[in-house]
Amino acid sequence: MAALLAVLSSLLWGTADFLGGVTSRRMAPVAVYGISQCIGAVFLAIVATVTGSWGADPGFWPWAVAASVAGLIGMIAFYTALSIGPMGIVAPLVSLSVVVPLAVALLRGETPTGIQYLGILAAIVGIMLASGPELTGAESARPLVLAGVATVAFGAMYVFMAEGSRHDPLMTMTGMRVTTVVIYLVIFAKVRGLGGATRFDLGPLAAIGLFDAAANVSFGYATTMGLLSTTAVLGNLYPVMTAVLAAVFLHERLRAVQYAGVAAALTGVLMISAGG
Repeated sequence: MAALLAVLSSLLWGTADFLGGVTSRRMAPVAVYGISQCIGAVFLAIVATVTGSWGADPGFWPWAVAASVAGLIGMIAFYTALSIGPMGIVAPLVSLSVVVPLAVALLRGETPTGIQYLGILAAIVGIMLASGPELTGAESARPLVLAGVATVAFGAMYVFMAEGSRHDPLMTMTGMRVTTVVIYLVIFAKVRGLGGATRFDLGPLAAIGLFDAAANVSFGYATTMGLLSTTAVLGNLYPVMTAVLAAVFLHERLRAVQYAGVAAALTGVLMISAGG
């Protein structure tokens, strides 16, 4: 069940990222992220109210706030790196954020089976290759440094999400979204604009927010049911989903290395699941 939920979170995150990329062609990326997060927060707040989860152990709050801040730092660094450096170098580097929760889990003494170790390796390599790596094109160290910051920040976010989920997965993600909304309301108040958003963007923005929120909750529950070392890897397969959707709906041509990445990632999923 943990593997299924983790893979589901990847499918949802990958779809949200695809929609986010398409929508960002019409409006400011930071606005896409901020508005969709607000919509996701409303959705999670409604779910928390219906399920009576507001009375959960408040121990999730520090982790939820930390996850929100780490995610914000990662997103700003990631978008900045993409704006000044080759996407084919930046994206694969940031996809290595999975190494952070993996390392934390292994240092804590988690022991995946032999076949799961091989699956983890195959999945990580697949994620990088599916992101479309370029071997040349970096003109300065700045985008690489920013990509490194984003990698560590996103990795820390996954660890914080997992820690908060030990108290309550749903409320951790709700608290995370609430914190993000508060931060973005301050930003919107300062810039006094919504990045060019119109009523026609409401549908895609709502879909992004709902998919992202559902992915977070799915990932949170997955971490409570299985090893963080395996669920973190399975939950980070979203670049594969994004690449596939771009090929299907935008007719973007995948390179041979990306097809190899998709195949490696799927092989990794099967190996991790079989070894559980």
